[in-house]
Amino acid sequence: MSTHAKPQTSGAATPWLVILAGCTIAMLTFGPRSAIGFFQLPMLADTGWGRQDFAMAIAVQNLLWGAGQPIFGAIADRWGTARVLVMSGILYAAGLAITAVAPSPAWLTIGAGVLVGLGVAAGSFGIVLAAFARNVSAEQRSFVFGLGTAAGSLGMFVFAPLSQGLIDRFGWSDSLLVLSAMMLLVPLLAVALKGNRRSGGVTREEVEQSMGAAMREAFATKSYLLLTSGFFVCGFQVAFITAHFPAYIADLGIAPVWAVTALALIGFFNVIGSIASGIIGQRYSKPIFLALIYIGRSIAVTVFLLVPASPTTVVVFSVVMGLLWLSTVPPTNGLVAIMFGTRHLGLLGGMVFLSHQIGSFLGVWLGGRLYAQTGSYDVVWWLGVGMGIFAAIVHWPIREAPVERALVPA
Repeated sequence: MSTHAKPQTSGAATPWLVILAGCTIAMLTFGPRSAIGFFQLPMLADTGWGRQDFAMAIAVQNLLWGAGQPIFGAIADRWGTARVLVMSGILYAAGLAITAVAPSPAWLTIGAGVLVGLGVAAGSFGIVLAAFARNVSAEQRSFVFGLGTAAGSLGMFVFAPLSQGLIDRFGWSDSLLVLSAMMLLVPLLAVALKGNRRSGGVTREEVEQSMGAAMREAFATKSYLLLTSGFFVCGFQVAFITAHFPAYIADLGIAPVWAVTALALIGFFNVIGSIASGIIGQRYSKPIFLALIYIGRSIAVTVFLLVPASPTTVVVFSVVMGLLWLSTVPPTNGLVAIMFGTRHLGLLGGMVFLSHQIGSFLGVWLGGRLYAQTGSYDVVWWLGVGMGIFAAIVHWPIREAPVERALVPA
């Protein structure tokens, strides 16, 4: 029989100060790294470095973002979210500052790659969502997960024009120093998330379970493995489009302004999709909802590839993909919390996200590799369609229920 205690009622007070601070942190940490591409050309023009040097730094950043999240998640689970967020702000600020004054590509990799990657890992919405889960009832989690994910999306939407405006006025180096200073707001906001308070749904079994036991339990759970494999597909699809969609549009002979419009639309509708996902996941089956999201992505890509290309098809595709972009995050994190509780949510959610980032790395790398060999992105587009169908299939049998645990003696 299940040993999970009855969760708090939906009528419990929502800690809006925690949610507001957490959403602001998610926006701050997701914003600069999503706008880093604006700094590439002016930086390389001044330093004389090659694009491969910049690409290496950002590749390292993405890998450490994924590898660092379960580590920082485990630290947050054990010693509290606020301490990890303080580390995030310091690492992030130091990374951007070093990037601004880097004397060589090696220092660029240390700053923009290692330190910014670790800073994003320590302060990403995965860490913030785990804190939310411990401060709201089980019935409220899906909705606040949607808010946190939307805040990260909003960071991309806000920091793109902000970064470009700073560069136009102050130059790329001083602009990075301004963004570095802004990251020092994260430790101040972290005060609102001080402590590691758990919701009433946490059982004694969760409290006394070690990290090693939590990992063994998770990797022995079929539904968790299916969820992890599905999130790999999400990373592959999203990262490929982010990195290669503007070039693909140019290959179609469509004016560059539509590439900018496409990314802006994805960012805007991403906010809407994330909030809607949190509401839907709160009311309906999360595994089936995730399966439908992946099916929707595959249908959208298939239609986009088969119809004649035009600015109109680019706009429609961007709107649809924006709605489906990070809508996977709230139900995915919600399922981890339902299966295992919130005690080790940072660690276990971080492991799922690591799978996402491995998929992201593969999507970006494979897109460039196959384009160099074939002169086309078509193979990767269709591979993404097939992987979307695979993800829908593996999500369908996932059980939205707590794992069975033996009772801990009184």
